[in-house]
Amino acid sequence: MNFALRRLFSTTVLKKDTNQALDLGKYAINFLEKGNPSSKVLERSKMFHTDSVICGLSALALKCNAPHVLRDEALEFTLPKTTKIEHARVFGSNELVPIEKAIVANSSAVREWDSNGTVFGYANEKTRQAGEFGHNDFYPVVVAASFVNPKITGSLALKAMVLQDEIRGRLCEVFSLKSYKIDHVVHGGIASICTYGALVGASPEQIEHAIGMLVAHYIPWRAIRAGKQLSDSKGASAAITTEAAIMCIKRAMRGFVGPKDIFRNPEAIFRYFEKTNGTSPFDITLSNEGDDFAVMGMHFKLGLYEHQSAGALEGLQKMVYETKFAAEHSINDIENINIVAYEPAFGIIGDPAKKTPSTRQSADHSMVYIVSTILRKAFETRDLLSKLQGFKNLDGVWKMLMLEPKDYGHQALFNKQTRDLMAKCTFTHGGPEYDAKYPEGIPTSISVTLKGGKKYDSGFVMFPSGHSRNNTANLREILDYKNNLLGKLALSESELSEKLALLNNIESASNKDLQNLYNCKINVRKHSVDTAEFT
Repeated sequence: MNFALRRLFSTTVLKKDTNQALDLGKYAINFLEKGNPSSKVLERSKMFHTDSVICGLSALALKCNAPHVLRDEALEFTLPKTTKIEHARVFGSNELVPIEKAIVANSSAVREWDSNGTVFGYANEKTRQAGEFGHNDFYPVVVAASFVNPKITGSLALKAMVLQDEIRGRLCEVFSLKSYKIDHVVHGGIASICTYGALVGASPEQIEHAIGMLVAHYIPWRAIRAGKQLSDSKGASAAITTEAAIMCIKRAMRGFVGPKDIFRNPEAIFRYFEKTNGTSPFDITLSNEGDDFAVMGMHFKLGLYEHQSAGALEGLQKMVYETKFAAEHSINDIENINIVAYEPAFGIIGDPAKKTPSTRQSADHSMVYIVSTILRKAFETRDLLSKLQGFKNLDGVWKMLMLEPKDYGHQALFNKQTRDLMAKCTFTHGGPEYDAKYPEGIPTSISVTLKGGKKYDSGFVMFPSGHSRNNTANLREILDYKNNLLGKLALSESELSEKLALLNNIESASNKDLQNLYNCKINVRKHSVDTAEFT
């Protein structure tokens, strides 16, 4: 190789004493040409992409604010069909709009429910366990690139999605942005520059300039996520950073020279927060072929909930399934619900400030709300005992009690029975025993104590359903249920079937198919899910 990379079998290591920004560009271009991810990797990426699209369509259908504001803004810039300006489509429209406007709108939509994939930034090597979060919010970048490069078909697009998750996921393993109050979307912005640039013909140097611009000019702080009641900025953070990322690579391709070698820049975020003697603070390990790609360590959300609550949900549903207590007792019989969790879950979604959420964005980050809503749904399920007896395993419970958008609507937020259950919830920090097992897993346990002292306990949960290391759940079956549950909120039965067929076989899509992927008729509700009028 003629650049500073060290290849170890199927792995490329960008060493901390090299220009990693330039080498990320070289890696991305080389990967799209010669990378060979296994069929397992491609299949998992396809599942994440399908999940994200259905999340986006349903968020628009239920009139969520930020996706509609950004989509309407994009459509204000509608371009003629003969335009030479780089363009793409927003969800639910055949119109062409400037490409960065389409990307910010579409990325906002897929992220809005906070229900698409999650990375925990954890690899087997101790030097790659920084534990940064991240989500599969960035796929609209790949779809948009298909308008710029007509050679992009479904097979190349799917490979590019693997690339995007690989760079983002590996950065999450080596640098914890949240530790310095920087929002996790920075890693996704860098990955989007590399992927988009490689797809549309940028040089490694242009990709380097764009990464430098993004890191120097557009760093989002976690102020986005602070406060008792969260705003639109929380859900749109990835989208806004991606918009900036695409503007950076477009400018670089037009000749703008950004800061070089940004990972070794002493006044950029990496070395500013983690002091070195001139190197970057980390090596970056990237895969070229086989099964060992970052996407294989990412986790699915089986409904709408903050990913750190998955262990508690698994434990609660396990108790419901195995003990049948919700079929034999009432809400009034419950004395206490105690959740034992690790840091950072104990401090983030167990925060006492989040015990009384009044907005959807806050409720989906409130452990007490999430757990109480699942339990209320169990108590309200008709013929619960017979249904539980008919299930072969926990998969049926996940589908029956799946949290969906209406569970965060205005009426659900202020449901009296949910609030009564929330008041009965307590938290216990699991201490070193629990903390040491995160982010490898989601170490949690939950117990329900009835009046009179009878207690039900989930036992220790490490790898709940949806977690990449879970080997018990039928993931595809549960995701199919989720895609249909959310998809029917947005599309007619026939159009949903047609859209899912394309998404589930995207490797066979033509360039025209990709360009029309988001073109559909969304059934937008009269009232937003976030208003009192929504039913």
